[in-house]
Amino acid sequence: MQQIIGRQSEITRLNELYHSGNPEFVAICGRRRIGKTFLIRQLFSNNLTFDLAGLANGKTQEQLVNFNLTLNRCFNQQLPVVTDWLEAFEQLIRQLNHSPKKRKLIFIDEISWLDTVRSNFLMALEHFWNGWACSRSDIMLIVCGSATSWITNKIINNHGGLHNRLTASLFLQPFNLKETELFFKSQQIEFGQREIAEAYMIFGGIPYYLSLFEKGKSLPQNVDNLCFTSNAKLKNEFSNLYASLFKNSDDYVEVVAALSKKNSGLTRNDILEFTKKESGNGLTTVLQNLESCGFIRSYNALHKKNRDKCYQLLDAYSLFYFNFLENRSSNDENFWANSINTPHHNAWAGYAFESLALQHIREIKQALGISGIQSGISTWASDKKESRKGCQIDLLIDRKDGVINICEMKFANTPYIISKTYEENLRNKIAVFTYESKTRKAIHLTLVTTFGIVKNRHSGMVQNEITLDDFFA
Repeated sequence: MQQIIGRQSEITRLNELYHSGNPEFVAICGRRRIGKTFLIRQLFSNNLTFDLAGLANGKTQEQLVNFNLTLNRCFNQQLPVVTDWLEAFEQLIRQLNHSPKKRKLIFIDEISWLDTVRSNFLMALEHFWNGWACSRSDIMLIVCGSATSWITNKIINNHGGLHNRLTASLFLQPFNLKETELFFKSQQIEFGQREIAEAYMIFGGIPYYLSLFEKGKSLPQNVDNLCFTSNAKLKNEFSNLYASLFKNSDDYVEVVAALSKKNSGLTRNDILEFTKKESGNGLTTVLQNLESCGFIRSYNALHKKNRDKCYQLLDAYSLFYFNFLENRSSNDENFWANSINTPHHNAWAGYAFESLALQHIREIKQALGISGIQSGISTWASDKKESRKGCQIDLLIDRKDGVINICEMKFANTPYIISKTYEENLRNKIAVFTYESKTRKAIHLTLVTTFGIVKNRHSGMVQNEITLDDFFA
């Protein structure tokens, strides 16, 4: 049995539900490759009574045949294939009624694939739960799938027979940096913190991508093998990723492509302009689904109204794809190793590190000693054209204790040196922000860097330093 890295709160909750003595209906969400199936099958490896996985692109009859084969295997039977889902669930009920297990755990993986056109799968699932399982204290049903939008709309926010029937829902997040470090160690892969951070900036904390790394090879060698060689394992991952999650995936890719062009994010109107789409609810659905899957975040700039909300790309692999893999013309199989420290690489690294920081806000607050202080996260940009250049702040922590942390993120291979010019830019930025925001709070300049800053005559204005050590704490 493989070790489960992280997921402690999810494991605790799932164990509580398993031992509750009540009927439990649990939905587990999370993007493709995040480890949903692994978690359930490892945690309950000896307790699964019925373990079904939907077939990708399978037709209704193929799904029913798969259901029958799984049923026969799990219960050591030779039952006939039925013609509809009501009959299929009735077969399952009969087998569960005869099962000697005290707790009967049913796991349906990739459930959205079972809901084929005109199959009435959802109706049969509702009947199974409402007509039988919900009154059985020995039943626990876990459903999961990568199509987060399907589970959200059809299960969690169901307005029909499954309305308010779920007893719990869990959303699996990517690993953080510390969990990524632990995962690499479990695979006997030895990277320093900077290498782990750059791996995270390329692949995010997605367990499947990290599992493809080979020990004994450097980070650039692994990246080249996974993305740039002729038989690279992730060669088609981008198109497969969105196609597996969303219907009409081209609409989603268009939006993500637009967001990849502007580091600080785009408003809804900006997205419409980039994509040449007409305004409508279709875009609202796309944005909501992308955010629910963790690909993007929405935020309001400081003192801006909700209609001015911005959307920003957070998914590391998508950002990497649009920077280096889309329309790639080079056949260099050592492309990544040869790109290190080029202007293109450094520009990408700067933004990717900002994105990494935004995904570790909890660790930043902990390092600042403000975990228990109520605070809001936002951005800010000058409204005045003459001040706008250089007057943008990508991360503000607006605290209830009378302080605003202005966070500057800098990715470097060595401790960062603040030059005279950069100090002047920072002082100007703080002055413009203080004037335009009319804040009376204390301003604490916080530098978020890989290895800290060099103490010199220009570094005294920095109130707080956050380094990779803090992210790995």
